[in-house]
Amino acid sequence: MKRFCQTLDLKDDPELIEQYCYWHRHIWKEIPLGIRAVGILDMEIYRLGTRLFMIVETPDDFNWDEAFARLATMDRQAEWEEFVGRFQRCAPDASSADKWQLMEQVFKLP
Repeated sequence: MKRFCQTLDLKDDPELIEQYCYWHRHIWKEIPLGIRAVGILDMEIYRLGTRLFMIVETPDDFNWDEAFARLATMDRQAEWEEFVGRFQRCAPDASSADKWQLMEQVFKLP
């Protein structure tokens, strides 16, 4: 299994952060269906202040670029990206790949 870890910053506004968290607890039904359809096995997002940390688990043969290109075409995905973009500290027209920055692993328990 592959694991990808990414980070993104939210706008520093407590009301917007609360709304972001609300909508991720009440996510549109099409969004997790699309995520699973492209081969993602599990996805979790954690928050500390304005910083988000996302863990994505996939099969070993998962191709990140191909999967996310496909995900971008799925039902309501573009609408979701635009909707959550208002909470995120990024350019209004940024793609998911532009928003979420892939993190480098610096330690793994031997």
